[in-house]
Amino acid sequence: MSEKLEDYALSKSVKKQTGGTKAGLVGCGSMGQEIAILISKSGIELVFVEVSEDRIANAIKKMEEQIDNAISHWGLTSSDKRAIMSRIKGTTDYKDLADCNIVIEAINTKKWVPNQPTRKEVFQQIEKVVSDDCLIVSNASTIVISDLAVVLHKPCRAVGVHFISPVLTTKIIEVNRCINTSDEAIASIRRFIRMIGKDIIKVYGSPGNISTRLIVPMINEACDLLMEGVSTVEDIDKTMKIGYGMLRGPFSMADRIGLDKLTKWMEGLYNEYGDTRYKTSPLIRRMVRAGMLGRKTGEGFYYYENGHKLPKSGSVFNLGHEQKLF
Repeated sequence: MSEKLEDYALSKSVKKQTGGTKAGLVGCGSMGQEIAILISKSGIELVFVEVSEDRIANAIKKMEEQIDNAISHWGLTSSDKRAIMSRIKGTTDYKDLADCNIVIEAINTKKWVPNQPTRKEVFQQIEKVVSDDCLIVSNASTIVISDLAVVLHKPCRAVGVHFISPVLTTKIIEVNRCINTSDEAIASIRRFIRMIGKDIIKVYGSPGNISTRLIVPMINEACDLLMEGVSTVEDIDKTMKIGYGMLRGPFSMADRIGLDKLTKWMEGLYNEYGDTRYKTSPLIRRMVRAGMLGRKTGEGFYYYENGHKLPKSGSVFNLGHEQKLF
């Protein structure tokens, strides 16, 4: 999926009629930050909830850095940055979500947890303060939205969405409805997604949506090929990029997603379906234990230095490091 200058331009998006829409966001980690920038870039006010003032300050700093990167590489201006950031506010109080038309849960849990108690609690906290017609949305990718909706007094307003990173330039958003989701809620989420300039992919009650269920088995199979010595990281990636026209091969994709996040997806899908296609590769588990999480730590299946991807040498079984003998 190629990135183009117009993907970052504000001229089209800010002219859209937002109809007084205000969005809320609970959780402003790396994915929440991307979602916040996208929504604000579209001319919509957004308030995000975090657990502390320090987390709020850090989220704002990270968002400014992301926009600065877009200014450096894609032609956004300083005034564009000011406009985007002026529409984003942080808070520690759920009451500040009261006048939102849509609230998106995007918390970053440390690991996949059965029954999702934290997300259910977030849903309940949101419903306490918002109006009856406010959409309550989760960006969790490997759970069924109905599992969260059960704690709501009005489960018909719950919708699952999946923003795919990089959020600004990916053209689609997966929308996952549960059996209780009303037609009115679906119509509202459609309008919102059009406001932020994306196309909808319809999903019916499936944990993992379409994208995650397809990505996970491919990455696991790539790990099997690597451990069997069939080929190298670079050649497996090259096969899928050049042979099948993918933007990234499975290992580059895993590094971009983050191997810790990928592990959570795998655990969630394996718990749901019990299918070994989704069971986390032992290689990925070892790398996560070693802190090799991909781009964000500077090392995964590749090394990352100053924004450049570098190959790793040596046996896959020592993860690219020199083998130390006892």
